[in-house]
Amino acid sequence: MKLERVLILAALVSLIALPAIAANTNNSVDAEKPTFHKEVSRILQAECQVCHRPGGANLGGMVAPMSLVSYDETRPWARSIARKVMSGEMPPWHASAEQSGQFHNERTLDQKEIDTLVAWAKAGAPVGDPADAPEPKSWSSDGGWLIGEPDLILTVDEPFFVEDDVEDLYVYLKTTVTEDMVPEDKFVKAIEFRPGSSVVHHIIVPGLGGIAPGNDPTIYRDGVASVLKAGKDLQWQMHYHKEPGEGTGVWEQSQVAFKFYDSEDDVKYRMLNADLGSFDWELPPGADNVMAEAEHTFKHDSKIVAYLPHMHLRGKAAKYTAYYPDGTSEVLLDVPKYDFNWQTAYEYEEFKKVPAGTRVHFQSWWDNSAENPHNPDPTVTVRWGEPTTDEMSFGFMSFINEENDGPSAFEDSGDPSDIDLTAVVAFTDKSRDGKMQLDEAPGQMKAYFEMMDTNKDGGVDMNEARAANEMLKKMRAAQQSASASEQEKKEAGTDAD
Repeated sequence: MKLERVLILAALVSLIALPAIAANTNNSVDAEKPTFHKEVSRILQAECQVCHRPGGANLGGMVAPMSLVSYDETRPWARSIARKVMSGEMPPWHASAEQSGQFHNERTLDQKEIDTLVAWAKAGAPVGDPADAPEPKSWSSDGGWLIGEPDLILTVDEPFFVEDDVEDLYVYLKTTVTEDMVPEDKFVKAIEFRPGSSVVHHIIVPGLGGIAPGNDPTIYRDGVASVLKAGKDLQWQMHYHKEPGEGTGVWEQSQVAFKFYDSEDDVKYRMLNADLGSFDWELPPGADNVMAEAEHTFKHDSKIVAYLPHMHLRGKAAKYTAYYPDGTSEVLLDVPKYDFNWQTAYEYEEFKKVPAGTRVHFQSWWDNSAENPHNPDPTVTVRWGEPTTDEMSFGFMSFINEENDGPSAFEDSGDPSDIDLTAVVAFTDKSRDGKMQLDEAPGQMKAYFEMMDTNKDGGVDMNEARAANEMLKKMRAAQQSASASEQEKKEAGTDAD
């Protein structure tokens, strides 16, 4: 009898739990219940189909796994759609609500749209009357390029094979740019990188930018450009990341597409960038709230175009705060729940004006605890490193100014006095022990190694690198003071003559 009661109970439970989605797929539904044709398809067209369609958007290698164009395609996903929009996981947008409406590329649903999608799923995903449907949205036949039909597509010279045993790999590849391809300097209106396979984690091409998971293509506002140099080969930094194992190796050959301005006269501003990177931190095992910070001070009145915070799997949150010369401050961007898989560039609808002397303070937080479901290993100390299983902290920020004064994307300033020795230690620490050993030091740094290694333990750690940075600052200040004094003497001598 006990078994019989259990079976009866199980049968009743299964009846109760039968998916409501199996009902209400004809045209006779309650007037209050939203239907696919009347309400849902309009939301999907406006907010979802740019990615969720055949040949949809490729956002830094993130490609929608299903189409949400027709009813038959969408209906099986009704409950999943409801869960994703209620949790805020979809559409992918991670800026705080306090910045709502500021950004040009904002991907959000309002509460009414969320309620409609949830109510539709709860009602059993009714199809409704096809006569209520909007006209199908047409998408340009541009080969899937979001920037439209490209003026030029460049490809890495040779296909590259990512071997079976690779988990993380950085390689440098090249595109040879001939005179036929780029006969003269071209002013770039839009750039779109296309990964050659799903194992591409990120791409960086100095001077032009790059992509990471979740990135939109770069489409500059009118009058703003980057420059594709005639006869200058493209150098690609490729980061591959995948699960190693037999049969997982893949060939890949990435591409970049351009749209150009018709004339240099159409261009007023060059796109400039600051990286706000930091290197002198470590994440202890199990630590759930470690913070790093970096700053950029504007030399000229400028307009901020966009922000892109970048961390790896332990990334937790990020924030940009402006401190103005008049003593006031403002949170520019708060990302309270950073998502490694959606590294969005937050681009202003109207560029943010900042006066010369404005200091932008970037903070990033990590969670190296077992509570972080993305953490590859909460038992280890984590430092700066290129592999995805290590960490980074960059607060990329693009801007323009009337002087066109500043570095281009992923290019240094060209001023040797800007060297950061903590970055040198981070980049050269191949043994991952938190120190730069003598055999790891760059050639020009070996001559100063003994001076930097103040505790004489045979390695330069981050504390010693910070101290060396301070020493360099004092030396630069003394040199600048001496130069100014010498100039004053020359000017005084000229006046006397």
